[in-house]
Amino acid sequence: MDVFNRLEDFQMDVLKEVGNIGAGHAATALSTLLDKPIDMLVPKVRMLPFEEICDSVGGAETVVLAIFLRVDGDAPGNMFFILDLETAKNMLRDLIGLNIENQEEYSELELSALNEIGNILAGSYLSSLADFTNLNMQPTVPSLAIDMAGAILSYGLLQFGQMGDQALLIDTKFMEGENEVQGHFFLIPDPESFGKIFSALGVESP
Repeated sequence: MDVFNRLEDFQMDVLKEVGNIGAGHAATALSTLLDKPIDMLVPKVRMLPFEEICDSVGGAETVVLAIFLRVDGDAPGNMFFILDLETAKNMLRDLIGLNIENQEEYSELELSALNEIGNILAGSYLSSLADFTNLNMQPTVPSLAIDMAGAILSYGLLQFGQMGDQALLIDTKFMEGENEVQGHFFLIPDPESFGKIFSALGVESP
């Protein structure tokens, strides 16, 4: 049986704690960057098959904004932070305070701000996972794309080669005052990384 199918409540609690600590680090970094209080919650953490990633963000043909990068180190893999287009604009307006002049297109400033948020998130989640597992996990420079979800994942496969067949989904909710926006954060370990990560979290490889 696949190691992911044998995750017990305890291991999922550990993964959620990883997400919560990463969210706390990211909130602190974003608060410093924006000079105002930003809170983050992790309402849900779960494992899902690779082919269900698109379904979880609205379907393969849904146009989304994605920040993606490669994870190097002891347990290589891929990371994606995915927002729907309306949510991305809301984040820029409500959290960052940018004046949104065009709901359909993104300026260089807007794309740069979203890329920086993705960079902060990736670094925060990876550092918390590395702390829990004692594994060296380093993010590469992130890339940003606006396209159909299926096309973005296909491009990721072409760019980074083989991906694992399971993903860790961390739902991420940003809050500033009464404003809140939600995104989806995916860690897709390479096949050979599965055992390393989960053995470090106390799950034996099959």
